[in-house]
Amino acid sequence: MKELKNSSSESAQQFRNLQTQLREHWRASEEFDSDDCDIIIIPSLSLDQQEMQKVEGAYHYEERHLFSLIRLRNPRTRLIYITSQPLHPMIVDYYLQLLPGIPFSHARDRLLLFCAYDASSKSLTQKILDRPRLMERIRQAVRPTKSYMVCYNSTALERELSVKLGIPLWGSDPDLHYWGTKSGSRQIFKECGVAYPDGSELVWNAEDLAEAAADLWERQPHLQRIVIKLNEGFSGEGNAILNLKPIASKAPPERVKAIGDSFHNLRFQSTGETWENFSSRIPELGAIAEAFIEGEEKRSPSVQGRIVPSGEVEILSTHDQILGGPDNQIFLGCEFPADESYRLELQELGWKVGKNLADKGALERFGVDVVAVRQDDGTWDIQAIEINLRKGGTTHPFMALKLLTNGRYDRTTGLFYSQQGRPKYYVASDNLKKQRYRGLLPNDLMDIIADNQLHFDSGTETGSVFHLMGCLSEFGKLGLTSIGNSPQEAEEMYNKVVKAIDRETAY
Repeated sequence: MKELKNSSSESAQQFRNLQTQLREHWRASEEFDSDDCDIIIIPSLSLDQQEMQKVEGAYHYEERHLFSLIRLRNPRTRLIYITSQPLHPMIVDYYLQLLPGIPFSHARDRLLLFCAYDASSKSLTQKILDRPRLMERIRQAVRPTKSYMVCYNSTALERELSVKLGIPLWGSDPDLHYWGTKSGSRQIFKECGVAYPDGSELVWNAEDLAEAAADLWERQPHLQRIVIKLNEGFSGEGNAILNLKPIASKAPPERVKAIGDSFHNLRFQSTGETWENFSSRIPELGAIAEAFIEGEEKRSPSVQGRIVPSGEVEILSTHDQILGGPDNQIFLGCEFPADESYRLELQELGWKVGKNLADKGALERFGVDVVAVRQDDGTWDIQAIEINLRKGGTTHPFMALKLLTNGRYDRTTGLFYSQQGRPKYYVASDNLKKQRYRGLLPNDLMDIIADNQLHFDSGTETGSVFHLMGCLSEFGKLGLTSIGNSPQEAEEMYNKVVKAIDRETAY
């Protein structure tokens, strides 16, 4: 046991040493984005695998990071992209042909594709670790002193892979994982002086959860609903709503039991979830009770940023999230940018959180989800809900915008301007999903795009770009980002795609 602990400690130190090299090599953001380097993309969703099963076609989400091919517009960059299953060649060609100003053949020569040939539910990082020969081929393909890894999120698995490859990970140390959980987020909001809903401490069983919810109700007697959250849930799939109205007549001493009994009637946001399964996860993942924010006009914006190796915090974007599910808790898509009436306030909130994370040693992407409720005087009450210490559903659409327009984000306005100086807007989704789309192959989608002129037009800098194409045939599920010169035009572009695919699948 002592030897195992020493080995783990030694591995953690090796990981920190590699990250020190990363910080020393790229001191400025500009250098980091344009230097001569080999980038290893490991789009592994190293999240709780039981929770991942709630996401249909989850392993195809590895394709969302194909927008990382944006890096190949730097003619000195080489990209190594690893997946669980082979990528359809047409999908790879689709992204390479979008690169501005770079010959297709030049970019293709600098792209290396590796595959684990494993469709199991294990995370991609685990699949790579299980294949020493694959790791050796990756190691031989890169320049060790000019390489770094990029992942969806950072866990002990990514740390182990980084150490075994001898390549630094541009991502947070897994020891900082707590700050991306529901309870960790609440602690950071408190430290930053950011407003957030009243809620409970982290609990590990249903009995303590009932007591925590009763205490919250006692503090906030006006509450109509309480959100029960698995501490490590994501995309709203680990949330459930407790309706207090049926037990509102219960006196405070009776409320703990009444709430415990009501857990069987929770309104789960994930289709097919049950209390039996949900409660079994509490001892593993932990849970919190949080006040459900009511409001006649309520929105769910978010702000995204990154922490570069120098420790500098950059605000990248703001979005209004498109949510679905029984109580609008499930992430479906987003609109860029967030409403102008609160986007600058979101930026300030994001910078405070980012600075706190940077001081704790975090790296790379982070996002903060908030709830905005319009007040009687027209202002918005902004309350932070959670931190995503990883890439998220807004990462790849924004990367697509940068890829296609080679523009810049302006913090003074919260707008993104293309190289031609035009502000750009988009509507994006990972969940354009219909039963009738099942059976469409990537080739079929390309035909539909060509026949209906749905492609992105580099002249007008408007149109749609697609992702999750590998998910289409089996699950009837597709992702797209529709870019316009106004919010209305972006929405029209999105609707044009939906109408065209509906028409083409009318049979």
